[in-house]
Amino acid sequence: MEEVDVEPTTTLIPGIDYTQKHMGFVWGPGDILVYETKYKPTGAASALQGCPFVHLVRKDEDIYSPVLRKLFNESHHIFVGLQKINEDVPSKNKKAQFASISKNYRSVIRACMEELQQIAVSTRDTTLATKHGNQVSVLLAVELIWNLCEVLFIEAAPAGALLLHLLDWVRLHKADVDERARDVLQSESPTEHPAYWDMAISYVLQGRMDEARQVLAKQASVQPAARSMFKLLDSLLMKMPVYSPGGTQTLTEFDVKWRHWHEECNRCLQDSSFTSNRHLEAICKILVGDEDTLLEHKELLGTWYHFLVTRLLFSHPTVKPTELHYYAQSSLDMFLDSHGVPEPLDSILLAAFEFDIHQVIKDCSIALNNWWFVAHLTDLLDHCKLLQSHNLHFGSNLREFLLLEYASGLFTHHSLWQLAVDYFDHCPEFGRVYLELQIERVPLDTEHKALKVLRICEQRQMAEQVRSICKIMAKKALRNNRLGSALSWSIRAKDAAFATLISERFLQDYCTHGTFSDLDLIDNLGPAMLLSDRLTFLGALPWANQRVVWGQYREFHKLYGENRFSEAATLLLSLMTAKIAPQSFWMTLLTDALPLLEQRQVIFSADQTYELMHCLEELIAGKTPPNPDHPVQDEDIEATKIELLRLALSRNLALAIVKEGTVDV
Repeated sequence: MEEVDVEPTTTLIPGIDYTQKHMGFVWGPGDILVYETKYKPTGAASALQGCPFVHLVRKDEDIYSPVLRKLFNESHHIFVGLQKINEDVPSKNKKAQFASISKNYRSVIRACMEELQQIAVSTRDTTLATKHGNQVSVLLAVELIWNLCEVLFIEAAPAGALLLHLLDWVRLHKADVDERARDVLQSESPTEHPAYWDMAISYVLQGRMDEARQVLAKQASVQPAARSMFKLLDSLLMKMPVYSPGGTQTLTEFDVKWRHWHEECNRCLQDSSFTSNRHLEAICKILVGDEDTLLEHKELLGTWYHFLVTRLLFSHPTVKPTELHYYAQSSLDMFLDSHGVPEPLDSILLAAFEFDIHQVIKDCSIALNNWWFVAHLTDLLDHCKLLQSHNLHFGSNLREFLLLEYASGLFTHHSLWQLAVDYFDHCPEFGRVYLELQIERVPLDTEHKALKVLRICEQRQMAEQVRSICKIMAKKALRNNRLGSALSWSIRAKDAAFATLISERFLQDYCTHGTFSDLDLIDNLGPAMLLSDRLTFLGALPWANQRVVWGQYREFHKLYGENRFSEAATLLLSLMTAKIAPQSFWMTLLTDALPLLEQRQVIFSADQTYELMHCLEELIAGKTPPNPDHPVQDEDIEATKIELLRLALSRNLALAIVKEGTVDV
């Protein structure tokens, strides 16, 4: 079978000409089987040629990545902890908890991303490096979206504080500024480095005024003639107001102070204070929020959403959440300049700025290559009560649907299926149904794994699945001639018919080898022996008002070894006359009776001897005709046993009659 890994939106499979061949497909739990049919497409030039391949198209290849498995494992712990948050916790404290959980999710994403990046850089395999590079790009986008959702939906920062959060968001996802600064500052002459001014302007674009002042101070020290211009710009950068949430300054006071500062920057431009230095003039134009100047630095901004945040910083620092969508759409249009086409990531971020949570989830479900992101984000948003705006039940239903899809994908993996169980547990409507269906698909490769699955089912009182697992393992053990294990599983399944079958195999094994295997199991059957009459025969029963741990047959041997012949004879006879022992085992029991029949003293009474004779004749009458495949020697041995038994029984009957007819004087 040829495996072809493709993205969900990919329609081409290598080696297949869609103009000449008609394809069929079958959905699997986590993949699609694609095959060529005999149907001839309209307009095909020739008859279809047979193809030896069935193409396995995996939709979610990420679960097979060792690094990304860490993402699934770590996020599982966070998910379980989230479900335990008490509904009685005050909303303010709960909001802080949800924000903390969101940051935990993002830290796991970033850790996996950094590890993938290291592997991609260090490996010499170009294919592997490309694959890991693509995964890094996906995780970068995932963290970007999650972080924005955290700012807008979970933290729900008000005007003033909102821009501060957006600045942190942009700075976190625009790390190349610090890398560029490191290269410049570590050079022999930073002020003459080609990227010096790009670095200084980048700091300003991100609102990092302290770093910008330090960088510009280096240039001022080598240009004494322009020192007054640098000093003026440094003053503007230093005096730029920054809102402090929770401080003594109100938002209105901050807005008034910011407008005064903004007017001062404008006056400096109108006075041509920086005309002699185009770089300083560009920085001052950025400070007043000149959009043309900002767009001239597209390469430094990199993205429309960075342009959006910088534009807000220098034009509308007190922007309200309800105004974001207007600025976001206009910034996207201005940045693309009607030439570029928005990508899926742009549409997702735009939907977030419009506070359209459902559109964000929908677009992410289409664009991303697995359900991890939408399942966990939706679960968190549902706990924050953010999905019930239109329909009280829609949010919970959406959450459950996405969790079910994600968990179903995990069940296709040989080890991640255990994580999926907890996700199903927290889907109140359909989770148990899904778990019952999926648990039956887990391959029971080893007894250790089977016990894991069994424990899960027993904890959830899934009786039907428990029986099914035990039956499967019992049959597998029986095929491998592991009778003890097979009997243990059949007892656990409470399968009387199968336990009886295995008990007979135990007895046949004894007939062949003269000893029991798995004596410890037989000794400790306990109440399980009541499951079937064969188990009763093998198991432990009270005898003569004494609790014993040996099976009745083994009890016979014990009594015989202690020279308690009468008790042993009575027990042996009861095994046959009470129909406890299977008839196939009677010959062994009768053979065991021979030493008792040959004793000098009479052990079996006349009545008991008659019963033994009756059992022997019943056994002979019920025997099947000789099998021509069986060796003649075996048939001769069987005939010899019968003759010896008849002789011994006749002799014992005569002695018993004489003994019982003799009157003691």
